[in-house]
Amino acid sequence: MSLEYEPKFSDSSFGFRPGRSAHQALHRAQEIINDGYKYCIDLDLEKFFDTVNQSKLVQLLSDTIKDGRVVSLVHKYLRAGVMTGHKFEATEQGVPQGGPLSPLLSNIMLNELDRELERRGLPFVRYADDCIIFCKSPRAAERVCESISRFIEKKLFLKVNREKTHVGSVNGQKYLGYSFYT
Repeated sequence: MSLEYEPKFSDSSFGFRPGRSAHQALHRAQEIINDGYKYCIDLDLEKFFDTVNQSKLVQLLSDTIKDGRVVSLVHKYLRAGVMTGHKFEATEQGVPQGGPLSPLLSNIMLNELDRELERRGLPFVRYADDCIIFCKSPRAAERVCESISRFIEKKLFLKVNREKTHVGSVNGQKYLGYSFYT
């Protein structure tokens, strides 16, 4: 399944992908900053893996994978539930953290965000669910934050943690444990 999706993923996506690393993501972010993008949105998706809308994810899978048996198997994987201590808990939303398919499924879901950012002509870097979007002015960064948050919540059915989402100068902004300075 990974081979089916890899060519569809954005060049600005670095997490859980063959031949890509956090260091490459940081290098790309620094290139964008060097190109004059001095403001950013450090986007925080609230409990991403726990809140992925399974119906939306299955719909995205069905758009590419034409073998219904594969889509059905992935859907069963998502619905399999988890054991917490000695208690079974149903999983009606989210993808299992640490599960072998979860990194790929998260990239499939967030590829929709990547494509929307590209459609808008916004430079960004995404590593798993850590996304930083770049702008040239503080006003543009505020506008982008509001509009992309609406897209994420209305189209992907994910929640943006507005308290942890940071909008401002790239100076001192941390991303993947690294701080940027211009």
